[in-house]
Amino acid sequence: MKIVIAPDSFKESLSALEVAQHMEKGFKEILPDADFILLPIADGGEGTVDTMIAATAGTKHWKHVTGPLGQPVTGFYGLSGDGNTAFIEMAAASGLALVKNEHRNPLLTTSQGTGELILAALDKGVHKLIIGIGGSATNDGGAGMLHALGVRLLDGNGNQIMPGGRGLGMLEKIDDAGIDPRIANCNIQVACDVDNPLIGPRGASAVFGPQKGATPEMVDELDSNLETFGRLLEQHTGNRIIDKPGAGAAGGMGAALSGLLNAELRPGVEIVLEAVNLDKAIAGADLVITGEGKLDSQTAGGKAPAGVAKAAARHNVPVIGIGGSLGTDLVMESMTGFSAMFAAVSRNCTLAVAIEEAEHNLLRAARNIAAVVQLGMQIQASGGRTQESRKRPL
Repeated sequence: MKIVIAPDSFKESLSALEVAQHMEKGFKEILPDADFILLPIADGGEGTVDTMIAATAGTKHWKHVTGPLGQPVTGFYGLSGDGNTAFIEMAAASGLALVKNEHRNPLLTTSQGTGELILAALDKGVHKLIIGIGGSATNDGGAGMLHALGVRLLDGNGNQIMPGGRGLGMLEKIDDAGIDPRIANCNIQVACDVDNPLIGPRGASAVFGPQKGATPEMVDELDSNLETFGRLLEQHTGNRIIDKPGAGAAGGMGAALSGLLNAELRPGVEIVLEAVNLDKAIAGADLVITGEGKLDSQTAGGKAPAGVAKAAARHNVPVIGIGGSLGTDLVMESMTGFSAMFAAVSRNCTLAVAIEEAEHNLLRAARNIAAVVQLGMQIQASGGRTQESRKRPL
């Protein structure tokens, strides 16, 4: 029996690799003779660099950069084994996890550190960048990143605007004459898991601002400032920016990358699944196991598990999803490719407790699901008659 295990991380508790290992351990308790293939995945957020490094026999590099609130942080990026491609996570330099809850303020947070990681990668001589922009703390339209790369964002007096989403309200001119010339010779792909436009009810500020600390008043200010930025980008480039799908990703980082750096915005899971060659692994498999911290309506909108299920459907292989929890808005009919979904948490508890018990809960859930799979195999082998005994008790 061939089982492919390809989960995303359980945010704030287990990496994608750790999730895959615990799933395998639970299944092996019941199906010790199965052939397991572990392919931890990501969709552009945390874990993307590690996944791409593993898929390309690459290396990880550390760099001191500017954090979201201007403080120094130690970020990282990856290089492919052949040295031609760099992998960057925005979360490593400008991520929400780098800012304490009480200090989260998207009027102030900057994406400058992400630009500094890009420069560090260019210094290695790469000709291709894959940038994951999930998990950001910013709503500055990528202004900090552009500043790091040599773009001047100027106010009416010709001065550089202040960092953060508030600074965009002062913007009157974009001067990209000083942008690092290596950008022009670099193929840039952006791993983006949302299709939100830059502004409006589905824009960066309205949808993602609150989780980054924005109050309703801040959302209005940020949205207005991003509109100013978007209009100037469109005037400067002559390209449609504001309503472009994905422009609102990562607080408008999608707009900056596609508008000024000519980057291609792609579903992050597509980029990762191509790199790990998931289709090849699934061919001939009997079962695929995937999952993430919470399986809900957003999963169907392009998250990593949905990409795995889509790939498995091409090979007619059944898929079981395991989440830390299942969202109340989850509708199985909308989860194309999934045969079943299960929650690892089996009782009411706080998020902190769920995170603390993640390993135990996941292991137990995987073991019990494997027992059900084994029972189904036994029933099928017996022609539907219930056996008097089972190989292992549930």
